[in-house]
Amino acid sequence: MSTLDGLQDLLRAVTRTAIATLAESNDRRGDGDREGQYALDLLVDGPLVQSLLDAGLGVLSEEAGVLEADRELIAIVDPVDGSTNASRRIPWFATSIAIVDDEGPLISLVENHVTGERFEALRGGGAFHNGVPMTAPVAGDLSLGVVGVNGVPPAVRPWAQFRTLGASALDINYVAAGALDAYIDFAEEAHGVWDYLGAFLVCQELGVPIADAFGRELVHRDHTVRRTPVVAHDNATLEQLVELRQADTSARS
Repeated sequence: MSTLDGLQDLLRAVTRTAIATLAESNDRRGDGDREGQYALDLLVDGPLVQSLLDAGLGVLSEEAGVLEADRELIAIVDPVDGSTNASRRIPWFATSIAIVDDEGPLISLVENHVTGERFEALRGGGAFHNGVPMTAPVAGDLSLGVVGVNGVPPAVRPWAQFRTLGASALDINYVAAGALDAYIDFAEEAHGVWDYLGAFLVCQELGVPIADAFGRELVHRDHTVRRTPVVAHDNATLEQLVELRQADTSARS
């Protein structure tokens, strides 16, 4: 399965199964196999990963690790992005999948389990919100803006309001859609590639600036590596937020 249409159909199908699998689970507070993991993560991840492997893809999953890494296409998978929200039935959690090849992200899908809101992107083919082509958001005045954050921001900050929503792939896509004016991660090395790559391609297709706060590559295939994503509507704001994030690390060290 190598055509973009075939891959898109695959991602939609496995995501529908993931959503149905979690919806049938009544006990969402149970622990998984490692610290910070929920049983619901494993419940969704198992069949999702197997379906992707059966379709001929390699997989890098938050839960399962790296499987069949020598295959031409690798699916970067977060079975439940925002699993704490899911465990508490807060309706802000998603399945996020990005397929990468040697050139980088090729196709991605992020879908909210509760609302059905879906973000998709195709390399060179644009980004889509619920099937409708997206356009780049218009940059505004950050001092009037609403910013999504992960972790605890500093007391002095350049925006008007912030939201800690708890599902980074959805959060970053909301920047791309213009609902949030920026996103910045204040946690210490908290994000694996599965957390943001489903939204990365949407940003890339729209020309929405996205970067690691410390200048590292966001696109990689290392399960052990963590990054600090920052997203904004324009490069000047991105640079301002990167400087803020770096200064915050220096102040806390």
